[in-house]
Amino acid sequence: MVVAHRHHVVDGHRLYYQDAGPEDAPVVVLLHGYPTSSFMFRHLIPILSTRFRVIAPDHLAFGFSDAPPVDEFAYSFDALADLTRRLLAELGVERYAIYVQDYGAPVGWRLALADPGRITAIVTQNGNGYDDGFVQDFWAPVWQYANEQTPDAEAALRPALGIEAIQWQYTHGVPRPETVDPETWHHDAALVARPGNDEIQLALFADYTSNVRLYPQLQEYFRSTQVPLLAVWGRHDEIFGPAGAQAFTRDLPDAEIHLLDGGHFLLESHLDEVVAVMVPFLDRTLTTPAPRPVGA
Repeated sequence: MVVAHRHHVVDGHRLYYQDAGPEDAPVVVLLHGYPTSSFMFRHLIPILSTRFRVIAPDHLAFGFSDAPPVDEFAYSFDALADLTRRLLAELGVERYAIYVQDYGAPVGWRLALADPGRITAIVTQNGNGYDDGFVQDFWAPVWQYANEQTPDAEAALRPALGIEAIQWQYTHGVPRPETVDPETWHHDAALVARPGNDEIQLALFADYTSNVRLYPQLQEYFRSTQVPLLAVWGRHDEIFGPAGAQAFTRDLPDAEIHLLDGGHFLLESHLDEVVAVMVPFLDRTLTTPAPRPVGA
């Protein structure tokens, strides 16, 4: 299957996305996390595109999308989600499933809350939606910086922008870290290191608490729609722990939960296992009508 590498301009910003699969097939939108891009889906896209149309955008300031400096664009998760929503609308995508990972989750949750009827199903791969998922040792400096952007709080976060921390995200919790391709963290680190990108990432760190404030609304969306949801999670993730996966059943009793023997980026170490549960889930759910809130 041919993968098209495209750009589309939204509100003056050039957004990169990968597009593959039959145009008339059910759509699956892949939403990446930090510090990566649609590059994290390079092995998944050819597999999914035999059955579905797959669209994988790079968020603004990630991958090959534009990265305007912070004095020209007010970075927030609301802004990233709005650009994604407008991109999909301008591409004529009306209904779609989402695969969310890390930062992709708060973007995907905002898409679902903005128009629940467009979301046909959700696959969350270490994409958090509950307080239960936060590993507090990891998140403490983020909360401190979000509370007050002091020089000391910034200094505590800046190592997260470096290649050693990025490599750690890929290899921690992986039983055989030698199976993870070093290209991943070198690719991501080079793009994060572009001039001015550090200030962009700090702005998004500061905004992360806005995602937590959305959780009650998100959980009500789950209860009212009973949207089909698959959580496939690395049980050794020290960013979003496995309790975050299990929490989805609190509001979605029929959610499918799979805890795999991996870490934060399962597609690098457990691609076959993710595909083995994801493809049957999408085959079952994407033939059913999109869920809508009760009374809608």
